[in-house]
Amino acid sequence: MKENGKRLKHFLFDVLLWTYAVTSLYKIIYQNYILQVRYLEYHSQEFIFCLIAGAILSFLFSLIPQFSIFQGFSHKTNTPYLKRPYFILFLFILIITFINGIHFSQFSLREFFSESGMDGAKRIFWSLLHPNFDILGESLKAAVETVFMAFMATALAIPFSFILSFFAAKNLTRSSLFFKIIYTSARFVLNGTRSIEPLVWAIIFSVWVGIGPFAGMLALCLHSVASLSKLYSEQIENINEGPLDAIRSTGAHPVQVIWFGVVPQIILPFLSFTIYRWDINVRMATVIGLVGGGGIGTMLMQYQGTARWNEVGLLIIIIALIVWAMDTMSSKIREKIK
Repeated sequence: MKENGKRLKHFLFDVLLWTYAVTSLYKIIYQNYILQVRYLEYHSQEFIFCLIAGAILSFLFSLIPQFSIFQGFSHKTNTPYLKRPYFILFLFILIITFINGIHFSQFSLREFFSESGMDGAKRIFWSLLHPNFDILGESLKAAVETVFMAFMATALAIPFSFILSFFAAKNLTRSSLFFKIIYTSARFVLNGTRSIEPLVWAIIFSVWVGIGPFAGMLALCLHSVASLSKLYSEQIENINEGPLDAIRSTGAHPVQVIWFGVVPQIILPFLSFTIYRWDINVRMATVIGLVGGGGIGTMLMQYQGTARWNEVGLLIIIIALIVWAMDTMSSKIREKIK
């Protein structure tokens, strides 16, 4: 029964993969490159046709396990990868994916090296390399605002992440159905929150509390809670279970088991993750400033919008120095606490 379920799962994955391959071959390679259709239109009938074709191909290939991509990767053999049929098919789909990437990203070396494009790039880079130091004082104030915005977001996220991580750790929530429901709910909420970029959260909070560093701090804080909770919970899932069993054998309360059995094993990795997250938040704080999140990113948006590239050049130098300093400092601290 378990083996049949595994084969069905491999078959469904193959169906998705071959549907993607057939769709790419038909729409991108055939219509776009061969028929030279400039504006591609996607219809539900075409998708259904590609889905049926993908299912047929998957069924035919599944008759021979060596040709089933997902089933082939799970099949252990000493044959070199390049001689395995499923690996050749996988490379074929990878090539199709690369072609899709060229199409959808509109990759063009001709436009990149065009005369007008090169002239524009020269003007911008010339201005960037000659920064305007008249705004140095204002820029440094915004830079300090950015660093502390990231610091507050990280600091406020720590207690929430610390508590949530225990509910999102599978090894601590498998004792009863109630805790399993809590685990599933916590994971769902954290994954949903983390899947939304801080840039989007910054837009939401800018409408909620107004444009400024407070909106940026809230956006970073919310995303940090989700990200740190995931990192913390994964660290909890990798702890040594021996001390926990020993503490449980003494009749200790579950809270005592966590405090004396789990926390001592995770405190140093937690510190390392937290410092690294602050480093990430400093970088993100620059980006969310582009949508009104405050800090040096807001200044960058203002000067870039008015094409004042000399001022932008100074801001880029300051941002680069901040990122370099934070990266150096965080790496040194993480080395010391290992």
